[in-house]
Amino acid sequence: MQALSPSVAVIGAGITGLTAAFRLQRAGIPVVLHEASDRAGGAIRSVRQGGYLAEEGPNTILETSPLIAELVREAGLEGRVLRPDPDSEARFLVRGGRPVALPSSPLGFLTTPLFSLAAKLAVLREPLLPRRTESTEESVAQFVTRRLGREFLERAVDAMVAGIYAGDPEKLSVMQAFPKLATLEELYGSLIRGQILGARDRRKSGEVAKDRAPKLSFDEGLEVLPSTLAAKLGEALRLKSRVASVTRSDTGWILRTVDGREEHHAALVYAGTAHGLAALRLLEREAPVDLSGFSEIRHPPVASVVLGFRREDVQFPCRGFGVLVPGIEKFRILGTIFSSSLFPNRAPAGHLTLTTYVGGERHPELALLPEEELVESVRGDLERLLGVRGKPTFHHVTLWRKAIPQYNLGFGRHREAMTKLEERLPGLHLAGHYRDGISLADSIVSGWKIAERVEKSLRSGHATSP
Repeated sequence: MQALSPSVAVIGAGITGLTAAFRLQRAGIPVVLHEASDRAGGAIRSVRQGGYLAEEGPNTILETSPLIAELVREAGLEGRVLRPDPDSEARFLVRGGRPVALPSSPLGFLTTPLFSLAAKLAVLREPLLPRRTESTEESVAQFVTRRLGREFLERAVDAMVAGIYAGDPEKLSVMQAFPKLATLEELYGSLIRGQILGARDRRKSGEVAKDRAPKLSFDEGLEVLPSTLAAKLGEALRLKSRVASVTRSDTGWILRTVDGREEHHAALVYAGTAHGLAALRLLEREAPVDLSGFSEIRHPPVASVVLGFRREDVQFPCRGFGVLVPGIEKFRILGTIFSSSLFPNRAPAGHLTLTTYVGGERHPELALLPEEELVESVRGDLERLLGVRGKPTFHHVTLWRKAIPQYNLGFGRHREAMTKLEERLPGLHLAGHYRDGISLADSIVSGWKIAERVEKSLRSGHATSP
């Protein structure tokens, strides 16, 4: 048998796999990154056309952790970072068919037309409510209704959940999807008290809450980051390299690709998708390991529709981050990002770029519409919402048939199964948005931390212990 080298195989060259491989390479550990497709970056892709820049996946990175800045610095990209326009902080919710700015202060909350007096009083009473004592799993909808009232759920949280997960608050688990919210109640007995009293702990850790985290992109879009990491990995990155099977042996891991390549590694990092994990042929000393349960993780389809318009053809100012749409408002879209207001060079002079999301758990069928019909559907909603007139001067549509993993009620059993799998098979490490949080920042931190874990186990000699 081929002698084992202290090397690591990483499967999946999305941002998690790229970060992990880059971090391992920087630590002096031999690494091979396998990607089945012909490009690295996964859902991150920036398209430049006719002066417009369209993001097919995420639009920004939230600096929720100091590890984000560290990765940017080590990749040599500090000079290409873009920060949002200071005027782009405003966020809007739809009420009565029109965008209304979210309040940015306690006084603003008291005077906003977004919520009724009864809803405002329900929020103000939240610190007086007892903490929950039941042990049963609670949905986001149940949690929010219990602590903040039904109107706050329907008018704010439903839209927020659609914007983050493209999900359904009645299905999402608060502990799995928004664990920090559940922890605030557990530790402080109140969300409001927790936000105030927990600020000191967040400062100590260097972490920043997502609603306050600085945002960033790059001069030519987010794809600058994965393309730079891919270039720095050089020959360690193998595109069009689909893994046929991985086998846990007495000495480590044997990886076989569909083109017949066989490799021996001390450790294996799986950084693909949940459905890819479910389909992976994983063997323990040639006996198959059943991973099919991970196929149960729900991924509703989402379409990203990027449209360009002449500035004079859009009545609404579109200064701010964007607008989210509660389901109760009966629009077909989930929300729209004011992309050209966030960063420069996203649209030609005198034009706007608007990035709109359609589908998710609210209307999965709409994401699957033919492109021409989908563009017209979005344009119609933007006409009602933002006063858009005329036809778009640019459009770019991307369909993600399996978009964002839903951390629904019962999702904890999948996380538990992943942990048990790693314990059963030393040297196997699972990382990515199917486990560690769905945001781009979560995926970067997941890749970085899994690399640190692999490095520690290799240095200690525990990576291949049976």
